[in-house]
Amino acid sequence: MLDQETMQTITTEYQNHDNDTGSTEVQVAVLTERIKQVTDHLRTHRKDVHSRRGLVGLVSQRRRLLKYLSNEDVNRYQTLISRLGLRR
Repeated sequence: MLDQETMQTITTEYQNHDNDTGSTEVQVAVLTERIKQVTDHLRTHRKDVHSRRGLVGLVSQRRRLLKYLSNEDVNRYQTLISRLGLRR
């Protein structure tokens, strides 16, 4: 789980306006950070099947959000994946 401070920094970095907390960009950035944390956890605990299943769910949720964003606005999609360092 992400702590309050990390969520705040991600939200302020990727938000579109001052009160934006749920835009697609913010959601994808939060999911990316959670995926990184779970991946690090699985590197040390290789047999943790429940966390691995959760990781698959997080990756698929992020993929759905990125697909939605690419269908809506290609420029926002391209800038987001370049800022996050995702390959597509």
